[in-house]
Amino acid sequence: MLSIKTKPAQIDQTIPVSATLPVGDWLEFAGYLARKHSITGDLITKSAPNHPGKEKKLRELWEITDLSANDFADEVAHFHKLPRVDLPQLLAASSLAEQFSHRFLRETMVFPCRIREGADNTLVVADPTDVTTVRAAELVLGGPITLAVASFEDIATVLSERIGDEGLTAPQGGEAALAQRNDDVESLRDLASGAPVVRAVNDLLEKAAELRATDIHVEPFRGGLVLRMRVDGLLRLVPTPADVLPQALISRIKILAGLNIAERRLPQDGAAHLRIARSDIDIRVATMPAQYGETAVIRLLPKDRGVLETAKLGLSSVDKKTLHRLLELPHGMIVVTGPTGSGKTTTLATMLTALNDTKRKILTIEDPIEYEIRGINQSQVKPEIGLTFAAALRAFVRQDPDVIMVGEVRDAETAHIAIHAALTGHLVLTTLHTETAAAAVPRLLDLGVEGSLLQSTLRSVIAQRLVRILCERCKIERELTTALIASDPRYAMLGLKAGDTVHEPGGCERCSGTGYRGRTGVFEVLEINDEVRGLIGSRTDSQTIARAATLAGMTTMFEHGVAK
Repeated sequence: MLSIKTKPAQIDQTIPVSATLPVGDWLEFAGYLARKHSITGDLITKSAPNHPGKEKKLRELWEITDLSANDFADEVAHFHKLPRVDLPQLLAASSLAEQFSHRFLRETMVFPCRIREGADNTLVVADPTDVTTVRAAELVLGGPITLAVASFEDIATVLSERIGDEGLTAPQGGEAALAQRNDDVESLRDLASGAPVVRAVNDLLEKAAELRATDIHVEPFRGGLVLRMRVDGLLRLVPTPADVLPQALISRIKILAGLNIAERRLPQDGAAHLRIARSDIDIRVATMPAQYGETAVIRLLPKDRGVLETAKLGLSSVDKKTLHRLLELPHGMIVVTGPTGSGKTTTLATMLTALNDTKRKILTIEDPIEYEIRGINQSQVKPEIGLTFAAALRAFVRQDPDVIMVGEVRDAETAHIAIHAALTGHLVLTTLHTETAAAAVPRLLDLGVEGSLLQSTLRSVIAQRLVRILCERCKIERELTTALIASDPRYAMLGLKAGDTVHEPGGCERCSGTGYRGRTGVFEVLEINDEVRGLIGSRTDSQTIARAATLAGMTTMFEHGVAK
């Protein structure tokens, strides 16, 4: 609760100001207008918030009334017991707009000023319940302010008049424009460093850690800020802080990641190391300009992920033995494939952990470094200075390594260098983005790798996906009937029959009502044997390779999923 001192002629008291109107206040003011015949009960019912947590802006209420802008402002001032100022008073007031971003003033529809000489700083508002804007103004002006009410139209008029007079809307160039931009940035920096914004971002990160989220999505839209978290592979909506400006929240995230808060036109990437909820977490932040502001995605990389062991990956016993045999090879290339977020990096890190001993020198080039493994020389891609995957690979072969890990083969140059590194006696581990293990072979050929070199170097392709696991506490057991099998063809596809027992998601506090908690991997391990090797060539297609591998004993991801 924030207190704003007001000084109308007949009132001398402290007026409490809440955040954007909660449902009760919105309906109370709407009822007040209805009693004065300014709005009908039907309109109130139609426009009222759908559920108790939804906020409503005062301007939306004005738009469904028959009142003029001035009449509505009169009612707002009377209801909230605040002084009312008109356009002549605004034009005669001493402006403080030069201390604010003109974009902030127009978006929040406020006018900071001194109504008369020697008076306190006054914030003229159309919506006195917008506590976020009031707090922001207090931070910029450096102390308590007096609140007064004017109409939306009068504030828009005085902003156009005063901002234009003071050159705030002049073309961006010259010393005056540069000084204004610096002032805007400093104001934004002050907002982002305020206690409400810092607390909101900390709470957001703690909530993500509590839910075991991998990513946080911060997205501004016309109606306000939307926050979502990716939990077990699916995005989940989370409540948005009610008293924080979207620009301030994004700026706080950019400050944490070491990004330029003044640059809002171009994408930016940054990183930070934080301690959240007694855990050390690395974050990667990527911002992107959008229609209603900047979006930000925060990737969370906990440092204490436990011991990386092949037994924890979820491989079948046969595939686990195959993987251990492959890791004993002195040279060649092993490729892990799958879409983004399928666990490829975890699989690679586990393989490196299994290989990590004092007899081997292991070098990695990653983007980003998600797992720090003691005893392994890990490097971070930095394209801005020329340290790409290809450049790092060229340097690696001169570092006398035994094992090289390349985070991703993205282009023909990286593919060629990786293949030649495998040819010259190194074990190379890398990733590709393909749907299946067999599809990795034509993909590498498309990148310009010669078929004969691929035959000589490629040892295996491991494809994987992550699937959600039913919550052990609330999963529901069900016996299949003939009717159920007929209603859902997936049961028959899996080879299930009437009388078999299956489990379905329930929902409890432990899994936040979703019925799922955690994920596990499903894999297919394609070992390049003589039959498959003979198919690698310019006319290779993934279906032919997949059939040959299956005949040789490969378990597909679908079959592995059914088995699990």
